[in-house]
Parts: sequence; C-alpha cells; structure tokens
Amino acid sequence: MSDQQATPRPTSAALTEAAAVAGYAPSVHNTQPWRWRILPDAMELYAERSRQLSAADPEGHLMLVSCGAALHHAVVALAAAGRAAEVRPLPDPDRPDLLARVTAEAPAEVTAEAMRRMQAIRLRHTDRRPVSDTPVPEAAVQAIVAATTGLARLHLLTRDQVLELAAAASAAAEAEQADPQMQEELAYWRDRALPPEVLPERPAQTTVPVRDFGAPGTLPIGPGHDRAARYAVLYGDDDEPRTWLLAGQALSAAWLAATQLGVSMVPLSSVIEVPGTRQALRRALADLGYPYLVLRLGVADPERRGPAHPPRLPVEQVIDTSAVAAG
Repeated sequence: MSDQQATPRPTSAALTEAAAVAGYAPSVHNTQPWRWRILPDAMELYAERSRQLSAADPEGHLMLVSCGAALHHAVVALAAAGRAAEVRPLPDPDRPDLLARVTAEAPAEVTAEAMRRMQAIRLRHTDRRPVSDTPVPEAAVQAIVAATTGLARLHLLTRDQVLELAAAASAAAEAEQADPQMQEELAYWRDRALPPEVLPERPAQTTVPVRDFGAPGTLPIGPGHDRAARYAVLYGDDDEPRTWLLAGQALSAAWLAATQLGVSMVPLSSVIEVPGTRQALRRALADLGYPYLVLRLGVADPERRGPAHPPRLPVEQVIDTSAVAAG
C-alpha cells in the first residue's frame, strides 16, 4: 500500500457531512424542523419543536415528513461517501422527539446511482409556477412511483379525482385564509424563510390551486395552466408517527428520482393541513389509506430559469457535535 494513499475518514466526520447535506432537504415553509446529534459511530435525528407550525401542523405530521426527508437525504449522502447506513426509527419510546438513529456501517462500494442521487440533492428545487404543456413521460411517472416502494405508496389521480382534489384544495385555502393564526404563522415563515425570488409574482390560474403566501414574490410566472400536470397522493396504511416519518423518506426518494428524470415536483400540503379536506382526500382514495401529501408532477418550461434555493440554517443550529468533541 502506498504511503500516500488516503486513509479512510473517521466515521464521525462522514456522519457530520451527511447531516450537513441533509440540510438541503425540503421542509414545509422551509422551516427545517430537525436537529442532528453526532456520536462517534452514529447520528441521531431529533424533531425541533421550535420550528414546528403550531397553527397549520399542531400534531406535527408535516414536521415528521420534513424530518423524514432530511433522514433520507442523510442516508443518500452516506451512500455517496461509501458508507452503508442502518436506520432505526423511533428508537426510544421515552424520547418521542428522537426520531431515528443512523449507524454508519463498514465502507461500501460507491455506485454510479449513489453519486447521481447525491447530485440530485444539489439540483433539486421547488418551482411553484405552472408547468409546461409537455406531458410527463409515462416511464418517468412509473419510475417516480417505484422510488417510494417500501416507504409509502403513491396513487396517481384520475381526471375525476383531480377535480375532487381541486375542490378540496380550494376549500382548504378558504379555511386557512379565514384563520388569523394560520395567516400570522404563514407570514412569519414567509418573511424569514422564503425570499421573494422563490415565490411567484402572482397567483397562477390552475385547476388545483397552489398555496397563496399572502404576498407576491418576484419569480416571473409566464404562460401555462398545468393542463399537462399529473397529480398523485402519497399515502400509507396508518396515521402513526412512524409512517409520517416514512412518508418524508418517500417524498425525498420520489423527488430525487424526479430531479434525475427532469421532472418538476411540487408538494401541496394545504389540503392535508385542514382535517375536513384531508378526509375528503381520503375518500378519493376509497378509504384505502391515510393521505400524507399531494404531489404535482410536470415538465418545466425549458426556456425558464429555475428559482433560487431558499436559505438554509447555519450548521451550528442543526448539528450538535459536542459528543464527538468531548470524546
């Protein structure tokens, strides 16, 4: 062996870097409601209640989805660093905010797919503008559905179900606009976590309404009406914290697959935030399961620049390495 050959990086360093990469994960209103604790041979994911939406998400469901997306991002980052990972969800019943413990296993082969997923993390963004009139290739749709296997299920809505979704989304928007606490909370996070350049300059005229953030952004909207968009519901068998966390991992897996395939994906959560409209959405699934999130799939206008990435929290606010430093 050459004396100049690089020695393997310490496990704690790989875990810390994976936690930093997890900061790129999508989260409701860009709240980033997670915190990582790095140990010498493991990393722990905690819910950060101070960044939970108390009005829109009192039960913490969307917080868990956001944390699940960060968890999946971290596992992807470890795979790209040549580390297999074992995830133990909700490992301690006495600590409900401890959502997962991730153990980095022995070095593993870095595959081309692992590197493509890692690249997709950097490229992924949320574009709330209408998509183009180009249909999403069916092969891409099925690949995105397949990406959620083992985590949650993705139900593609029929044309009639899209109309039901549109009615539910409109009802949810009206309910939230009439709720002063929700509007105050939305304005708080919009002003702190969603700069104008990531929000459309005006509401889009689409069949299924996207969230109105209460103030115009600066992102040019251009033509389009989402006529070629596909809608899907991410759902599962029960309504427990474990499955909401899995739903977040499924969201990350589906979004990274979509990014690799050139498909624009936008999560629509308002219909989930209002109990009545979430129940209506469940009826659209013929009571087969519990809906966690709605996803819009489409092909973005190739002539249009993608929006900027919203700001991420400083690593010292989301990663605790004191246990490693003390060792």
